[in-house]
Formats: sequence, C-alpha cells, structure tokens
Amino acid sequence: MAEIDFSNLLIVAVVAFTAPLLLGLAPAFRLPAVVLELVAGIVVGPSGLAWVEADLAVEVLALVGLAFLLFLSGLEIDLERLRGHALGLTGLGFVVSFGLAVVVAFVLKGVGQVETPLFVAIVLVATSLGVVVPVLKDSGNTSSSLGQLVIAAASIADFGAVILLSLFFSREATSTTTQLLLLGGFLLVVAAFLLALLGAQHSRRLSEVLVRLQDTTAQIRVRGAFLLMVAFVALAETLGLEVILGAFLAGAVLGLVDRDRMMTHPALRAKLEAVGFGVFIPVFFVSSGVLFDLDALLESASTAARVPLFLAALLLVRGLPALLYRPTIGGRQTAVAALLQATSLPFIVAASMIGIELGLLDRATGAALIAAGLLSILLFPLLALTIVRGGGEAPVTPAPEPLARPLS
Repeated sequence: MAEIDFSNLLIVAVVAFTAPLLLGLAPAFRLPAVVLELVAGIVVGPSGLAWVEADLAVEVLALVGLAFLLFLSGLEIDLERLRGHALGLTGLGFVVSFGLAVVVAFVLKGVGQVETPLFVAIVLVATSLGVVVPVLKDSGNTSSSLGQLVIAAASIADFGAVILLSLFFSREATSTTTQLLLLGGFLLVVAAFLLALLGAQHSRRLSEVLVRLQDTTAQIRVRGAFLLMVAFVALAETLGLEVILGAFLAGAVLGLVDRDRMMTHPALRAKLEAVGFGVFIPVFFVSSGVLFDLDALLESASTAARVPLFLAALLLVRGLPALLYRPTIGGRQTAVAALLQATSLPFIVAASMIGIELGLLDRATGAALIAAGLLSILLFPLLALTIVRGGGEAPVTPAPEPLARPLS
C-alpha cells in the first residue's frame, strides 16, 4: 500500500477553515465563501506560493467533495416548482439557451478561442442554483413570479447540463447512440431505485427501526443517503458515464422521497449539508484552486482576454432567453432574471476539470472558463440586487452564510 502524506491535506484544511472564518469576521465584505476558497487555493498552489500540491489524499477527498456537491445540488431540485406555466417558459428558455450556446461556441471555435465547441456549449448552459436562491430569498422574491421562474430555470439548467455532459462526453462509449443507450439504462435503474425507496416507506417495521437509529451513533439515514450517492456514482462510473450524473441523480431521488422534508427526518438535510459543506466540498474547491493554471491563463494577452469573452458568453447564453419572461414579469424583473440565470461557477469548475482530464480543453481555456465563472458570481447577483433596489423593493443584501449552500 502506498504511503499517504497528510501534509498537503493539512494546508487545504487550514484554507477551508480560514476562508469562511475571515468572511465571518468581516461581515461587510460580501463575498461567497467558494470564491475565497478558490482564490486561496490558487495562492497556496503551484501557481502561487507552491505550498501545496494535489496529492492522493487531496484528490480522493476532492472527488468525494465533487460528488457531495452534485448530490446536494440534486437534493435542491424542487419538482413542485417544475409544472404548469413556469415549466413551459423555463423549458423553452433552456432549449433557446442551449441553441445559443452552440452558436456562440462555434463562433468561438471559428475565431480560434476553443477547440471543442459542443463541450464548451454545455459548460455555458448551467446556473448556480445555490447562489440565486439565497439572493431571491433575501430580496423577498422567492414566492413571486420572478422567483418561481428563476428557480425553475436554474433547476432545469442544472439537470440539463449534467445530462448533456453525460450524454455527449461519456468516458467509455464510442458513439452517441451507445451513450444514449447507457444513459437510458442508467435512468431506468434510477427509476427502479426510486420506486423501491417509495415502497420501503410503507414498511412500518422498517420505519420504526429507522426512527430508533436515526439520532444514535448509527445516524442511519445519513448513512443511507451516503450509500445511495456512492451506489449511483459507482453505477455511473461502471457504465462509463460521468460520476457527477450519478451523484446529482442520487440527490434528486432523495429529494423526491423527501418532498415535504419531514418524511424521512426533519434534520436530515441539515446533517447532509454539515457533512458535505463541513468536510468534503471545501476540499474540492480549494483543490480546484490548487490545480488552477494561472500561468497558462496569463501567458499572453489573447489568452487572458478569453475571461471577459466567456463572461459575455455566459450573459448572452443564459441571460437572453429571460426575454421570454417579459410578458409575465415586466422589463425590470426580466433584467434581474437574466443576471441571476447567468450566474454560474461550480458546474463550470467540475466540467472544466473533466474536460482537461479527457483532453477536451487545454489548461488555459479551462482556467479562463473558471475565471469567468468567478466573475459571474461576484458581479451578476450584485447587479441584480441593484436593479431590485432601484425598483423600490427592500434593499436587502445577501448574507455570506446562505451563499455557502449548494452551488451548481
């Protein structure tokens, strides 16, 4: 057995602990913790002070952190919102968004900025649900038409981006037809798991045992959720699909089983978030910063210029389809929706890492995409809140704590 060195993981853990602590000590400094974690990772990594590298211990925990991130993102999907008029508008919006993404990506290929336009198009269509929901909550818009549309759009974008990535860029499949068959088979297994879980809820004896063990050292429901996530991740990997699909769908399945958030355990989600955001997910973001190739990004002015170019592409691809909402919510709130929908980072980070690993992106392009995502969550929610305030609504600024919730 290879000897494992914990010194690099120690530095990563120190950064993961210090980043939110510093934000807590300076509450006036409004910044999502994930941004500081990424930037700090860059500073201590090979592109900065070279204090840490992503060795085996860091890589394993970071991979679990990525799975937990997508698992909790899937858990955030609220299918109750995906119905009726909102579903029709936002579903059409995602189709338009993906169409725009493909056009923009091929234009970028034409001018020599990217090599794999379809992959880049998929990277551009996601929205950070975990960022936009707290912004909507703190501005009092969660239950409004604006909030319902944006949350539904972000949910569809999250789900659609993960499915598209797995469909077109599986590791093992040799054709789109094979990938579609693998994906279809995987979804059938997921559906079977869902039916089995729903059926198990009606077992009185099993329910009594779960209740007895749920708050003991067994923490049986947390273990069950972790088992579900690992099972789906392992199945996805066995089929040659991306592990993020398995993790995401595991969260979505658990969300369906626990629709009223009381069916399984009132504190289950809080416990899962404590495990994910308290241990594994910060390691993923800090290690992503460690792996960030700042030198490749800054090697030339033309490479660095990709950052504002990709940021503009995000706004165009995700923001322009918000015009479909204008007859429903008006011009000012349409601008707010456009900005919030264009806010994306975690999926960009995850997909860029996958793209680099599979040889679909070079390190400079991956770094530019991640930098554009960083700017999107720094700028777009702030601009959206400014527009909300200008409309006469309560000038509420989002607190740092909610912004540390599931990001996708």
